[in-house]
Amino acid sequence: MKGLVSASFRHFLLIGALAVLVCVPRAEALFVPKAELWERWTAHSPTSTASIDHGDWDVFLGRNLVTHRDGVNRIAYAKVSEDDRQRLRSYLGKLAAIRISDYSREEQRAFWINMYNALTVDVVLEHYPVETIRAIRISPGFFSIGPWGKKLISVEGEKLSLDDIEHRILRPIWKDPRIHYAVNCASLGCPKLMPRAFTAANTEALLEQGARDFINSYHGARFEADGRLTASSIYDWFQEDFGGSEAGVIAHLRLYARPELESKLERISDVYDFDYDWSLNDAAAES
Repeated sequence: MKGLVSASFRHFLLIGALAVLVCVPRAEALFVPKAELWERWTAHSPTSTASIDHGDWDVFLGRNLVTHRDGVNRIAYAKVSEDDRQRLRSYLGKLAAIRISDYSREEQRAFWINMYNALTVDVVLEHYPVETIRAIRISPGFFSIGPWGKKLISVEGEKLSLDDIEHRILRPIWKDPRIHYAVNCASLGCPKLMPRAFTAANTEALLEQGARDFINSYHGARFEADGRLTASSIYDWFQEDFGGSEAGVIAHLRLYARPELESKLERISDVYDFDYDWSLNDAAAES
């Protein structure tokens, strides 16, 4: 009887949560993690000149990333060889063995971005085939969706999840909205996975490129036939990183918008709608 009551209660809670998502506009934003600093990862060595080798990630991307005509880079998950699977696991193992606190801020930023992206590809490969990363329900918690809350790797003796890397390290330490154009969640609606590893030397250029490419793409910001702006849900979920208001979001978009888009953004003061495509960035699903 106790088991039946418990199961019924969990079912009731699930229905309630789904009702919130369906009935409350943009309710998904309510479940997005805030940027909350994990203090121990602020340790770094300003004078360090040591660098980290991301060559294995470069090789993996070179062999398995496909550039699509719509501008969204995809991974050929179904065609990843066993050699490349081992290369990816070895790369993540090497990152896990690094004492990252001994490196400069520039090396650390590239380290965390590459780790996030490589872990994401790795977890998709472990559960492939899936139509969306949200179907990989391995995070703790009854209402969990996706892999983001599960501890996937250990660094300096600390177990880390994708959420830890993005929301407790990258966002709060660097306080840079362009981080959202660097970390990739294996979805078509996400800023594209870059075809090369981030390094201390190229991160600034890649962040700028990522911002320009995404904002000027269909998934970033677009004007509908009626003249109203639809923007990525990223700007809704993480509005605090983009000025804290829709006006702040529009100001950010204008920084990277090409002339045609920029001229249209000059004439508006709010975002009509936000959307996001959670379909897997799978080269096998290209149309």
